[in-house]
Amino acid sequence: MSVASWISLAVVAVVVLWAVAVFNGLVQKRNRIANAFSQIDVQLKRRYDLVPNLVEVAKRYLAHEASTLEAVTRARGTAFDAAAAVRARPTDAAAVGTLALAEQALGGSLGRLMALAESYPDLKADATMASLSEELTSTENRIGFARQAYNDEVLAYNDAVGQFPALLVARVSGFAPAAMLQSTQSAQEREAPRLAF
Repeated sequence: MSVASWISLAVVAVVVLWAVAVFNGLVQKRNRIANAFSQIDVQLKRRYDLVPNLVEVAKRYLAHEASTLEAVTRARGTAFDAAAAVRARPTDAAAVGTLALAEQALGGSLGRLMALAESYPDLKADATMASLSEELTSTENRIGFARQAYNDEVLAYNDAVGQFPALLVARVSGFAPAAMLQSTQSAQEREAPRLAF
């Protein structure tokens, strides 16, 4: 073999090794996204388990508010199914978007239930309801922290998938950008309250 052949072989070997290293790095980042979502999933399951208990306690006091209770139950089911879809495909942008919408609907229906509970002093004073509400609030905070960790991993993955020359390996290997999991709060809920004197 000539020197040119050896040089060509060495260049090909370096390119192949580089492509393998990039591919392995992308797989590692995709797995980190799955791990980060599993942390969210633990909290979502906890939340989904709390919702039926909350509805059951509220039923005793809000028998004539069946539509609100049914809306919470339906929203919980939809969110539960959406979370299962993301669990199966944590980098699927469509599945993550569906989960965000389902979580927003669940948060809205839970908010209506809690606002309604404020109107009923007996329900508001119920120890089980207070305990469940406190657990739900704590779980919501944990979901927020887990969502931030998930979004950090998605950002690192998307940076790796979108930067040249790694994007060449990403495109050939089918690594698509992942979607961030948005907050379940609406823009109005995130705004600071305005005081008028």
